[in-house]
Amino acid sequence: MNEELPLRTDAPVRVLLVDDSEDDAYLLRAELGRRGMAIECRRVDCALDMAAALAAEDWDIVLADHHMPGFDALAALDVLKRSARDVPFIIHSGQISSRQAISAMYDGVDDYVSKGDYERLVPVIERELRGARARRAVRHADSRIQQLAFFDGLSALPNHHLFCNKVNDAIRDSQERGRPPAGAVLVVDIDRFMRINASFGYETGNELLRHIGQRLREGLGPEVVLARLGGDEFGVFLPGAGDRGSVEMLAGWIVRSFDRPLMKDRIELFLTASVGVAMIPTDGEAVLDLLMNAETAIRQIKRDGGNGVRFYERTMNAASAERLALESDLRHAVERGELFLEYQPVISARHLGAVGAEVLVRWQHPRLGRLSPDRFIPMADETGLIVDIGAWVLGEATRQARRWLEVGHERVRVSVNVSAVQFAQPRLLEVVADALRDSALPPASLVLEITESSLMTDVESAVGMLRALKNMGVQVAVDDFGTGYSSLSYLKRLPIDIVKIDKSFVRDLCEDEGDAAIVRAIIALAGNLRLSTIAEGVETAEQAEVLRAAGCDFLQGFHFSRPVPLERLVFSTPPC
Repeated sequence: MNEELPLRTDAPVRVLLVDDSEDDAYLLRAELGRRGMAIECRRVDCALDMAAALAAEDWDIVLADHHMPGFDALAALDVLKRSARDVPFIIHSGQISSRQAISAMYDGVDDYVSKGDYERLVPVIERELRGARARRAVRHADSRIQQLAFFDGLSALPNHHLFCNKVNDAIRDSQERGRPPAGAVLVVDIDRFMRINASFGYETGNELLRHIGQRLREGLGPEVVLARLGGDEFGVFLPGAGDRGSVEMLAGWIVRSFDRPLMKDRIELFLTASVGVAMIPTDGEAVLDLLMNAETAIRQIKRDGGNGVRFYERTMNAASAERLALESDLRHAVERGELFLEYQPVISARHLGAVGAEVLVRWQHPRLGRLSPDRFIPMADETGLIVDIGAWVLGEATRQARRWLEVGHERVRVSVNVSAVQFAQPRLLEVVADALRDSALPPASLVLEITESSLMTDVESAVGMLRALKNMGVQVAVDDFGTGYSSLSYLKRLPIDIVKIDKSFVRDLCEDEGDAAIVRAIIALAGNLRLSTIAEGVETAEQAEVLRAAGCDFLQGFHFSRPVPLERLVFSTPPC
């Protein structure tokens, strides 16, 4: 394509004139101006002044006389080449032969115009300016292609491809030098980041990822390679690192860097990170193997709740393979009828009879037998399977509650746990509405238990969801209340019905006056706000009596009953 760029611009052409005559400089400005080309001109006549001018300012073109005392056009061309500036160079001289001019153009001169031939000089300058612009456009396009190919568009950090190249290059360089490769590959995974996207939207999530990338970049040394691998994962490469202790210190700093909150609309958001580490060469000498092993270590951290550092160990592969198989089985557990429900009674503190039940999901694995919730619920949360499992539990629970109603237990309520992942899904409202409609259960007979930590992640969004649930007529309980995520003052802001006092306060209730004071404060405040209270983890008659004396409304724990199959569940007849 031979498309020409505009010949005239409003800005004057910046000319660096290499000439020993001030008169010639004045004449050049005047003659080019008469022909419609405004210029800004600076004259130099020695190598030192020319080099200083090139270093200090940007120039559109260089015009050089060929023969000057102690300095000529070819010497000026050498000065330009050493500056590495892409500036067109034109000899404008009356003392150069055609043979010399052609030889100079082989050396890199762009053109030769006899001094005084301004009619030819103007189009030559315009042609060279177009050429320079075209080269700049090509360089910009190349730079843009490089940026798109090797850098993350969101964070401007190196992307997965460039990260892998840098790790491979470092390993190959060591091998070519005859040295064993050394270093560490870290994968940084933001814990439960999907809740941010679900609560605030992807724009906010992207903004937080940019802040996280910037925070990590500012805290890591220049020799450390930091990249965004994709999603909410970052990669860190420490070339040459052989000391496991120093790597652990850096990984610990990464985890602690999340102690400072990230701000969103003046709201403090606290995130945590899990960091998996693979060492070179013990854990691999291929970057993809190192990344895979670091992510295997992360999965171990996630199973322990996240927010930590773990080095890869070979024994993890077997556990990882078992987990993948278990995850695959869990995806089919509902349709195969392997999940079932148990019920833990909720006891009236007034007459000590069961007036409701909390539904708890269990899994009868065809090969591994009965699995505790700790084996599969965290996995369901992490993979998002909890959404479908939760919908199944809600449907089964409401249908069973309807059957209790039909046999005369009109005041019995069924409680269903809602995970943080479920609560962050707008679809929760639809799932609850479908379960109530399909079972014909009165909404007031259903209690949804939502953990305090889920509500505190984004209080404003939580309030909106709770109001929508309340408008449907269901009851809402705050589960695990008092575990440190919020204060008692938050109770008045949340549209809830029930406060469940966490079992950690009930456990030492009779020995620890501090726990007893907290429990009494929660019960008193809930009473003032006309909220019911349920104490979890009641394991002794003494605990039950202290709670009853403090005014707690309902009790739940092994002292009364462990979770039991449906056929062993017995409700009391007195009203609650």
